[in-house]
Amino acid sequence: MAELNTIARPYAKAAFDFAVENKSVDEWQQMLAFAAMVSENETIADMLSGSIAAEKLADIFTQVCGEQVNAHGQNLIKVMAENGRLKALPAVAAQFAEFRNEWAKEVEAEVQSASELSPEQVQQISDSLEKRLARKVKLNCSVNAELVAGVVIKAGDLVIDGSVRGKLDRLADTLQS
Repeated sequence: MAELNTIARPYAKAAFDFAVENKSVDEWQQMLAFAAMVSENETIADMLSGSIAAEKLADIFTQVCGEQVNAHGQNLIKVMAENGRLKALPAVAAQFAEFRNEWAKEVEAEVQSASELSPEQVQQISDSLEKRLARKVKLNCSVNAELVAGVVIKAGDLVIDGSVRGKLDRLADTLQS
């Protein structure tokens, strides 16, 4: 995984710089997300690991993507195919999204709760995180009954574990040491 991220970084950075310069960041994010989904398709993934010529592979890939990828996106696909890097497209899309979020001063946060959160609770969590991180926050909420009660919030490197399960685990660690 780390190797794919290393391979993907220059492609993601180049695509991001081009997108910012041409004021098409959201369009590029959609194109890369779509191309990443195509590259993860079982049939396409088999072709990527096969011995098809780079030019033919790029043509097949761009035909599958169709109108979802513009001429500049097709050019990126061709360059990546020539360098045998199409397998890294999901990592390119992920890093592009990170660049975009940093540029737009946004962060995505994963919120796991023991039960469904009310709209007021979601808004309160969002407001608190925006204040703490000084960024716009997009919450991805899910329910995890194993938490017993409370919430676990993950936003980048920040982890806030306010769950009963987390407190019990920390108590058990303290008692065992």
